[in-house]
Amino acid sequence: MAVTEGPAAQADGARPKAAPDWVNLSDMEFWAAPYEDREAGFARLRAEWPLAYYPEPASPLPAGPGYWAVTRHADVVEASRNPEVFCSGQGATHVPDFPTEFAEFFGSMIEMDDPRHHRLRRIVSRAFTPRMIKKFEQDVETAAARVVDDLAATGTGDFVTDVAARLPLKVICDMMGVPEKDYGFVLDRTNTIIGVADPEYVPEDADHLTVLLTAGGELAGLLTELGAYRTDNPADDVISALVNANIDGERLTADELASFFILLVVAGNETTRNAISHGLRLLTANPDQRALWLGDFERHTPTAVEEVVRLASPVVWMRRTATCDTVLGGQPIDAGDKLLLYYWSANRDAAVFADPERFDITRDPNPHVGYGGPGPHFCLGAHLARREITIMFRELLGRYPAVRMTGPPERLRSSFINGIKHMPYEI
Repeated sequence: MAVTEGPAAQADGARPKAAPDWVNLSDMEFWAAPYEDREAGFARLRAEWPLAYYPEPASPLPAGPGYWAVTRHADVVEASRNPEVFCSGQGATHVPDFPTEFAEFFGSMIEMDDPRHHRLRRIVSRAFTPRMIKKFEQDVETAAARVVDDLAATGTGDFVTDVAARLPLKVICDMMGVPEKDYGFVLDRTNTIIGVADPEYVPEDADHLTVLLTAGGELAGLLTELGAYRTDNPADDVISALVNANIDGERLTADELASFFILLVVAGNETTRNAISHGLRLLTANPDQRALWLGDFERHTPTAVEEVVRLASPVVWMRRTATCDTVLGGQPIDAGDKLLLYYWSANRDAAVFADPERFDITRDPNPHVGYGGPGPHFCLGAHLARREITIMFRELLGRYPAVRMTGPPERLRSSFINGIKHMPYEI
């Protein structure tokens, strides 16, 4: 397809810093449009303008210079594999340049480069021993069974609040040793952090930075209290393992522990909740795939779960920053340039996925980037997320094979999280 508008491409595919006027990824209206419109916009970008340069979206912070929108699978993978050239330490979960302390408070190791990233990930990973992982897997089964047990009372309701949000919230809170009385508190604060641009969670006239800091500070305060108690009264949970971890003489600082807790409860709740919600949406829209999965659940589950994550792409993008002058996908990139790696678009790249918009639970291979691209920032919780999605649909479809979405989902107002806030269902 030829470019029809905007500056012409050079012979090598490079362009000046510009974007087409037919897709504006910095406009929230684009993200509120129907899924089909979003898919069509990204498909055209991949074909005609795979690295467009957009002005930064409106924000309470001073506007920056802009960002490259990386939309092709090959380019997302290339940037992910080269953290020395495309770094995370200058910002990963936000387009504006936040102060380093602010970014790390909310992003923990996601907002770091090696050697700090390696150090923190190594300490955290050592807390997830094989014995503890086995315990988590058993806890997932118990929690999922309890969630599905409760559906019998009404048979209908809001799938997000009744099902999809409950499982990851309980699993993450139990994993961290958060008491059940604080589950609602944790969910409310994580909704605020992820939904800061959504008026259901944060009023449009609110000071969004203050709201973010308050919600994050309250989560950190909860962790600080739990950590102090577990230092002297260890239990069989991750907080106890982390506060008492000493890896080659290194320990997490109080700030690092609080930051990791925020990352875990926000990322662990939001991403799995949305994958499960999108899973039911996809099964409702594709009864042939539901029938296929039900016909041999255990055989199809590994590929079905990966396909749900591919099409859900719960995290739409992550940011990287060029550390030097370089080239990506034939496009010259200047040192200091920001790049948004659009996982949502890469997971629909026809150069990699045949008939990419089709939900195919037998798709194999399925090299999606729903857990991030390859490299040091691949999702630490991918194994747990796969387990939660597997167990939830095993319980749900096993007991209520006709469960379905009964109305359009109400989507989160966000360009960062492909979220579903509410979705009617019946069993």
